[in-house]
Amino acid sequence: MSDVLELVDVSVVRDGRALVDDVSWSVKEGERWVILGPNGAGKTTLLNLASSYLFPSTGTATILGEQLGGVGTDVFELRPRIGMAGVAMADKLPKRQTVLQTVLTAAYGMTATWHENYEAVDEERARAFLDRLGMTEYLDRKFGTLSEGERKRTLIARAMMTDPELLLLDEPAAGLDLGGREDLVRRLGRLARDPFAPSMIMVTHHVEEIAPGFTHVLMIRQGKILAAGPMETELSSRNLSLCFGLPLIVENTGDRYTAHGLPLS
Repeated sequence: MSDVLELVDVSVVRDGRALVDDVSWSVKEGERWVILGPNGAGKTTLLNLASSYLFPSTGTATILGEQLGGVGTDVFELRPRIGMAGVAMADKLPKRQTVLQTVLTAAYGMTATWHENYEAVDEERARAFLDRLGMTEYLDRKFGTLSEGERKRTLIARAMMTDPELLLLDEPAAGLDLGGREDLVRRLGRLARDPFAPSMIMVTHHVEEIAPGFTHVLMIRQGKILAAGPMETELSSRNLSLCFGLPLIVENTGDRYTAHGLPLS
């Protein structure tokens, strides 16, 4: 399998502080990764590197065979090959657009409709992705009127619209109630188990949000990687405790994970 993402000795420094520090990490085709860590650990920085919107201060970052900052690399040609769903994208999208329009604009790499003439195949794809994420009843609803869960599902459908080779999910379950989280995790699990779906990287704070079908985990703390590898070996109580800085117990029930702290003595 070829590398979808390869970071070699990468650091990102801002105002004298290393947001990520000497990170080496690779994601291979077909893998589904979860990035876990506390606030300020460097999770979003890793995702921004993977999206090509952030360049390393030192080291090399190669995405889909293209080295960031390398001779001949055009990030504007690279970015349509990467799907991104997160709060940053939601803030860029007009609230007045319908759900269908919100997904369709991704076909032209835009955030708002202008005078584009969409082809029938574009609309069919948008409807199919929205249906897959349970949004068929909401096609004509304004994006700004959606619940948090409905908005998150619309963003994922939008990220899939360009048929990306790499799908990045930035805390897709953040802000959802229990029902919304479980519905989203179930749909993400279906996507993660699809052999034709792109390679995936998801950032989260909570092991309960890891959908079945995700294969690997990376844990990061204070900009440094503590563990990276297959879920079944690396998502351990010891590693999670080191990552979050307190004693934690990880339990696996069926194809889901939970974590809890030890009782105070």
